[in-house]
Amino acid sequence: MKLIILTAVIIFFAMNMGASGIAPAFAAAYGGKLIRRRTAFILFPVFVVIGALALGRNVSLTLGKGLIPPAYLNVDTVLIIMISSAACLFLANVLKIPQSTSQVTVGAIAGAGMHFQHLYSKALLAKILPAWVILPVLSFALTFVLFRGMYPPRPANLRVYEKILVHERKLTVVAVAVSCYVAFAIGSNNVANAVGPLSGAGIIGVLPGLLSIAPIFGVGALCMGKGTLETAGKGIVPLGVFTGTLVSFVTATLLIAASIIGIPQSLVQLNVFALLAVSCLKNGHRSTLDMHVTKKTFVVWAITPVFSMVMTYCLLYLFNTSR
Repeated sequence: MKLIILTAVIIFFAMNMGASGIAPAFAAAYGGKLIRRRTAFILFPVFVVIGALALGRNVSLTLGKGLIPPAYLNVDTVLIIMISSAACLFLANVLKIPQSTSQVTVGAIAGAGMHFQHLYSKALLAKILPAWVILPVLSFALTFVLFRGMYPPRPANLRVYEKILVHERKLTVVAVAVSCYVAFAIGSNNVANAVGPLSGAGIIGVLPGLLSIAPIFGVGALCMGKGTLETAGKGIVPLGVFTGTLVSFVTATLLIAASIIGIPQSLVQLNVFALLAVSCLKNGHRSTLDMHVTKKTFVVWAITPVFSMVMTYCLLYLFNTSR
């Protein structure tokens, strides 16, 4: 019965990640009417699976063995970790703040490690937490530098806009290719949020887990991703297809870099920091940082991983779960 419940939670978890992942992947191409929605739903799971199989192993090992000894992971513990992660994502959704699945998952696993008094704090403090600060800052800085020559529009950069218009047809191909690249990046990192704890508990191997869970992202996108794709597609068009595509390329590249070194990382946060860079160029730093939604986002990002950790610790203590 516990395995059935765990399977259901994992499927629901993966479907939600897929539903939220298709938006940042294909928003620019779909919003710019460069690709049909049906095509996006076909390409997304294909490249998620490819990304998971190619680069998903390192993050899975980090989540399965790099934070707590695998001996302390079992069906009960993994079930509580997944429930805590899902609850924190639900909280962020209620507050209408895009939240990182990776961070709440790491928080939940850290809570389990604290409960069992066997948390690899060095991996958390010296590797994962610094990356969570450095990579979003890099996303902001790279986007700011790349777009500094474009914003605000002025006679000096008119030639840049002329070149974009001249090569508009080529941009179509690039935008679709970058969308697939983002889907690949999602597969390389986010699938591990479900696979890592399962593999650490010995419930399923890393490769079979990646192969079986990655396609569920496509199911989630197909069943629940229509609304997020429509919303993000319409919202990103004012940025322009070129801007949206370049932002996607920067964030996906950083996410793949995190996957290579085994860091569970948030595409959502990388994307938000890149958009904040564009906003700073367009509206100014003070105006961007003073926005209520900006402050609210940072507060929620700081609270939810801690809440996930505390919730896991308390549930394990309440049910007197031991290894």
